[in-house]
Amino acid sequence: MAGVEITNLTRRSVPRFAYTTVAATVLRGWDVSLVFVGPKKAQSLNQQLRKKSYTPNVLSYAPGQTSGEIFICLQEAERQAPSHAMVARVFVLYLFIHGLLHLKGWAHGSTMEQCEQKLVKRFSAPRVRTLTHGTENSDRNRHRDVPSEGGRRRRVR
Repeated sequence: MAGVEITNLTRRSVPRFAYTTVAATVLRGWDVSLVFVGPKKAQSLNQQLRKKSYTPNVLSYAPGQTSGEIFICLQEAERQAPSHAMVARVFVLYLFIHGLLHLKGWAHGSTMEQCEQKLVKRFSAPRVRTLTHGTENSDRNRHRDVPSEGGRRRRVR
């Protein structure tokens, strides 16, 4: 079955997204290996795969017709996110989508950028769940009254 296998080789926490759903949207039927690496490993892979000496934020290549590998350097992603007007978490999603589009054979350009923006917006949107007293993100749920000793109600966060 096609999907995404995720490996984290860093000490940083990996942003949680529906990576398999994103990959299936861009590359239906592919197996993708997503590996989060540090700067040294990213630079080493860039030298090995592309003969480039700098530390990349993302690398992708297709070892098979329907299999791909994507390496994301979390430290570079965190450093570069503000220059792309994104928080680091969303920039990691952007880099994953960017890598998927390269695996699909797309080159840099306005069509790729438009597709990336559309997919980032679609998959980074917060999910709102209905709860008994409003939505997960509503002000009503942030505070609630609970009974205290003596029968009086007190406000808790």
